[in-house]
Amino acid sequence: MQKTLTSVAVSCCLLSIFHPAQADVSLTTTAVSDYTLNGISQTQGDPALQASLDWSGKNGLYTSLWTSDVDFGAADKTSREIDLYIGKYWQLNKKIGLDAGIAYYTYHGASSSDDYNYPEIHSNFNYSSSLGTSELKFFYTNNYGNLDASNLTTHITHKFQLAKGHDIKLTFDHSKSFDVDKFAWGGSDADTYDHYRVEYLTSWKKLDISLAAEDTNDLGAGYDGDSRVLLSVGKTFKF
Repeated sequence: MQKTLTSVAVSCCLLSIFHPAQADVSLTTTAVSDYTLNGISQTQGDPALQASLDWSGKNGLYTSLWTSDVDFGAADKTSREIDLYIGKYWQLNKKIGLDAGIAYYTYHGASSSDDYNYPEIHSNFNYSSSLGTSELKFFYTNNYGNLDASNLTTHITHKFQLAKGHDIKLTFDHSKSFDVDKFAWGGSDADTYDHYRVEYLTSWKKLDISLAAEDTNDLGAGYDGDSRVLLSVGKTFKF
């Protein structure tokens, strides 16, 4: 954890060099009951501590450094994930926005942990109306898990307000491997699986609180994609 905090501190100093008067810099720390990625636990169902350092410019450019505890099982000593995101956001009109960027996922804790490292590109189309905000997101990599396998995950989300300070977010995503001979979602021919999530969002005493229920279908053995209830509590510090 000390190594992570040092990395975040150094990155914060570097980010503050780039037009501090024309950008927003924030640090978010979050405690989660389980770190899941598209419905699959990355911590064997255990809690995790996470942190995100975010820089966003007035021209739509942004970068983010994100980290979390991970646990891939007793035989794997990987203990930390650190990701870097770079992208740009365009507000096309009052209702429509577009976001595109690239991420690089890295893993640490054992000498072989970096064998999991891989890049990913993403795009996000969002539409806002009196009914809430809908998003269509695409995440693609040609080297998932550093296995030389292509994978595409498509997200559809909708967020709406129940009352002031109380929101509901609905998520459906579909993941597909295009190279099942190199990587499959469980069985030898399991090239796809789906993930469903319902999330309640609110804040209390400047803490961001999320309570979610999620599940997956057709996810093969070796992946913890069971139905679960998740709680996260985070706090954001702005500089």
